[in-house]
Amino acid sequence: RQEGSEMKNIVDEREKSIRRTVLIVDDEEINREILGFMVGGEYDVIYAENGRVALEIINEKRNVLSLILLDLLMPEIDGYEVLKTLKRDPALKRIPVIVLTSEKNAEVESLKLGAVDFIPKPYDIPDVILARISRSIELAEDRYILNSTETDPLTGLYIKEFFFIHADRYKRFVSDGKTDAIVVNVNKLHLINELKGRACGDAVLVGIASKIKDLAKEAGGLACRFAGDCFYIYADSQSDETYSEWTDELAAAANAITHDLRLTVRIGIYRSDDENEIIEQIFDRATIACNSIRQHGVKFAVYDGKMREKEVYGERLLADFPNALSEKQFKVYYQPKYAVKGEKPKICSAEALVRWIHPELGFISPAAFIPLLENNGLISELDKYVWKTAAEFVGRTKRERGVAVPVSVNVSRVDLYISDLPELLAKTAEESGIETKELYLEITESAYSENSDRIIEVVGQLREKGFIIEMDDFGSGYSSLNTLADLPIDVLKLDMRFIRNICEREKDHMLVKLMIDAAKVMEIPTVAEGVETEEQLELLKADGCDIVQGYYFSKPLPEEAYGELLTREG
Repeated sequence: RQEGSEMKNIVDEREKSIRRTVLIVDDEEINREILGFMVGGEYDVIYAENGRVALEIINEKRNVLSLILLDLLMPEIDGYEVLKTLKRDPALKRIPVIVLTSEKNAEVESLKLGAVDFIPKPYDIPDVILARISRSIELAEDRYILNSTETDPLTGLYIKEFFFIHADRYKRFVSDGKTDAIVVNVNKLHLINELKGRACGDAVLVGIASKIKDLAKEAGGLACRFAGDCFYIYADSQSDETYSEWTDELAAAANAITHDLRLTVRIGIYRSDDENEIIEQIFDRATIACNSIRQHGVKFAVYDGKMREKEVYGERLLADFPNALSEKQFKVYYQPKYAVKGEKPKICSAEALVRWIHPELGFISPAAFIPLLENNGLISELDKYVWKTAAEFVGRTKRERGVAVPVSVNVSRVDLYISDLPELLAKTAEESGIETKELYLEITESAYSENSDRIIEVVGQLREKGFIIEMDDFGSGYSSLNTLADLPIDVLKLDMRFIRNICEREKDHMLVKLMIDAAKVMEIPTVAEGVETEEQLELLKADGCDIVQGYYFSKPLPEEAYGELLTREG
């Protein structure tokens, strides 16, 4: 088979130079030295003086060992027990064992326990011993090829088991000892499967795998498809600039197939200069680096010690999330928005913001748990909880006061792909006793850049249901004033990064004024968030901003405190 022939040349020409490793197990030092002298010219040699030491080495070097030369009569643990242990473990059973013995009866028993051959004592002609070792290794490797599928049937890359074995051998033959473990992950590939079907998703994987194979070859390494949309590369150490280029090339390979659905790729890297590091462990660390990428636009991350602490913390939060949701550890806070067009600012609505009050960890920052939930496909569960909680609050205050004060809730990118989202939100409003126009929906500007046709269609359906759509964080860089008129929105919410410096930086002030003027042309109101000073407020009022939100008026308040504020302000 073609795959079988590839095994003999794992990493192009470099594989030809790989020496197999032989473990010699004998309690007599002189015997170990004689055998080591005989085979040391052809193989790397490791020694063990008894069965206990041998088993420790075998477990540690299982991916390195090509053959074991095993004496039978030894103290502590003898050769028979070693054979029995190997036979019980499928991963160790594949390592061929040649028994060293002078007893005929021992040969028969050893073969029953899994030995592949025997070398009689006293040791004879070195060439004969070498021939037996070589034949046993070749037969074992051929058997491994026949009994296992070494490549992923879809992408043609190695499967992880085969990859780990040869990556472990590969690292010992890098000239300077510096290698990189690289994890490549395709962001949101599941959306392709859902929207365009499994065949399109598979085509994306094949395209990316082809590019990964080329990149690995250029870097003198090897690659595998680890699982789903995750790939591993093990290669000579590369520069940060190279990895930045890799993310662009891989994303281009994916988007050449999807066209209208924009996919991105993230890369996690662990740099290794210690040939004794365990392969599985260094890829675990590269995975941690890959998972640490939270910010939009960050292409790759290199592992450092702090990442492990964050990973453990994140795992704790993910494990606690289901109980936190059912026990209502998540609290919805409300930050009031003030209409500033009249003589006196007046509360006109509020934004719902979620906080996690953990019984053991205390207050958990949204910056810690929201990206974590987004990256693990759980954000929609939290969003639905916030929608329901906020809608019920608006309903209660409406019944108590006879008038509704609307609340805006966040709708994430992932939420926009919920098939029945308009119906779900409309039902939430209805069950809470409010009209859809009393529950505002905030959608970030960046969401419109991903599969814009799909997003515009869904947002249009939400508006038809009567929901008010606020474009959040406008000015963050994804839309232009030219395209703004084509987007289905009712309110323009300005990115607080511009508001922060409008009094100090004329450029920021001019940009904010330009956005406000554009909204006036479209006849939609503007909201400025992050207002902290009277000077900022007066400047925004002079520019024609309609609504402001920020610490100048109020920080986000718990439900009870916000209700009291509504009562005081009438």
